[in-house]
Amino acid sequence: MTLTEILPTLRSSLPAHLEAGVWPVTARWGDGGDLQVGGVSLAAVAAEHGTPAFVVDEADVRGRCRDYAAAFGAADVAYTGKALLSIDVARWVAAEGLGLYAGSAGEVRVAALAGFDMSRVVLYGSAKTPEDLDTAYAAGVGTVVVESLGEIARIAATAPAGQRVLVRVLAGPEPAGGHDRRFGLRVAGGEAAAAVARIAAQPGLRLAGFDCSIGHQLNRFSLYEQEIRRLCAFAAEMRRAHGIEPEQINLGGGHAVAYRPAELGLALEAFATRMRGVLRLEAGRHGMPAPRLTVSPGRAVVARAGVTVYRVLAVTRTPDGDRLVAVDGGMSDCPATALCGSRHSAVLVGRAGRAIAGPAVVVGRHNDADDVVVPDAKLPADVHPGDLLAVAGTGAYHHARATNFHLVARPALVAVADGRAQGPGPPGVPR
Repeated sequence: MTLTEILPTLRSSLPAHLEAGVWPVTARWGDGGDLQVGGVSLAAVAAEHGTPAFVVDEADVRGRCRDYAAAFGAADVAYTGKALLSIDVARWVAAEGLGLYAGSAGEVRVAALAGFDMSRVVLYGSAKTPEDLDTAYAAGVGTVVVESLGEIARIAATAPAGQRVLVRVLAGPEPAGGHDRRFGLRVAGGEAAAAVARIAAQPGLRLAGFDCSIGHQLNRFSLYEQEIRRLCAFAAEMRRAHGIEPEQINLGGGHAVAYRPAELGLALEAFATRMRGVLRLEAGRHGMPAPRLTVSPGRAVVARAGVTVYRVLAVTRTPDGDRLVAVDGGMSDCPATALCGSRHSAVLVGRAGRAIAGPAVVVGRHNDADDVVVPDAKLPADVHPGDLLAVAGTGAYHHARATNFHLVARPALVAVADGRAQGPGPPGVPR
């Protein structure tokens, strides 16, 4: 029997439990129900920067980078910037020795401003603009990912001599339900083989290997194992046809993270060990040297590090008795609930609340049926307008996809570490 079961009144004075793996590694309860991340009071962040406010924990990001470096080797990990990229985040990733997947000229510029080793930067994207390519070449980006047949001639005509390229290969079957709209070169039908032949015929390009992306929020090893088998079979075929020895196979990202206490992430060390073993086995089976195995996680590095602070604007009940707690954000800053399948956790910040009174639906301010921030938050019975809420797991795809929907200003992005908070950078360049 727990202490709160023996003394039920104690439950109302205790803050909610912060589940490890869901909240940032430095998240701690302070006095009076205040929540601290990186040693910084979230109530103080709200007072200084307003709400909503994105808070990202430097220690958590760096810790996840170190986890990946320990599992795969830092030289074989590149962070995918589309999840969240600012000057600070790029600087942390670079300091931990990881590479970077950049999807635009803007992301390349942020990497350069952060002092990134640009030879560790990979430019990818299904529809690269001339600006994307020119910016990448000027910055000295090390690798470009080829994702369509049509862009090969353009890259060959504009890239520096000896430009290193990877081919984005779609080796597996179409997703269930049809409508395969993925970009990349399909093995079925011969697109991928045609791309390799065209690159091999360009003396200014160096085909270094193959790249893939097989999905999102995946924790089953078998899906990655199947992809390695398909890629090795394709690589062996290209080796026979063109004499090309692939240096690298990039398995992409898509690694699952836990947004709720009951959810499972990816068992990283076991995953790395298993994938390296499968790659060695499959390469040997085809009589070729094993390429380097690389990964490019995004969400798995930054999701847990992010917390969004909101202020409650209204509380009401539906005819069915459900509590609706409306906050001063929503679709403009929390698109991942609808777009990325994430279901977040929330807690009251800044005061002790009464005992939990069943789930509440945290909704946004945009008067839309899809404007749901947390569908079933466990909040105190006395939550009311003016209260602060903290929502966990918002490091990935929230700030990156935030908009000025309904002409609402985008929230500040505040980096926290060792009791210090670093606010937004210059307009248009997220610090």
